[in-house]
Amino acid sequence: MMSKIARTGLDSKRVKKKFVAPVVPPPRDPAAAAVSIRPVRRGDLDAVIEIDAMVTGIEKRDYWNSLYRRYADAVATGQHFLVAVSDEHVIGFVIGEVRDWEFGSPPCGWVFAIDVRPDARLGGTATALLQAICAGFKRAGVSKVRTMLSRDNTLILSFFRSQGMMIGPFIPLEMDLES
Repeated sequence: MMSKIARTGLDSKRVKKKFVAPVVPPPRDPAAAAVSIRPVRRGDLDAVIEIDAMVTGIEKRDYWNSLYRRYADAVATGQHFLVAVSDEHVIGFVIGEVRDWEFGSPPCGWVFAIDVRPDARLGGTATALLQAICAGFKRAGVSKVRTMLSRDNTLILSFFRSQGMMIGPFIPLEMDLES
């Protein structure tokens, strides 16, 4: 591999610069790159795992493999696992399902995971993913979508609020289980 050599000023020192190619090239321009939304395929899973690990800092391969097995081919049962693709690269994903009568709530769509590669954000990809999963929920006969998120995740909170979501009628409760 050839390295680039740079000269600095009158100094004759040689500085080698090593070029490192990105694993997945980002779209040329997030606003201009065509994005398509489709159901996940087995070959997409590594990219989904990579996106999640980039954002959370934790690689959860077993978790994502389990979700793939449960959701990949389950559209008929109201479960959806969709990916956003640009230039043949997965740049985002969304997962959700229709849930029935939890705590007296009529059937509704639940989004429990959505994310876009940080270098591909602000191009409408997350909006397209949310619209696509909501269209699937509508086809299943539901008229409401819900999600739950950490109160300190202001990025995703801002996104959902920008899409018209607001505080719902339910209060999440939790408690620690002693060992």
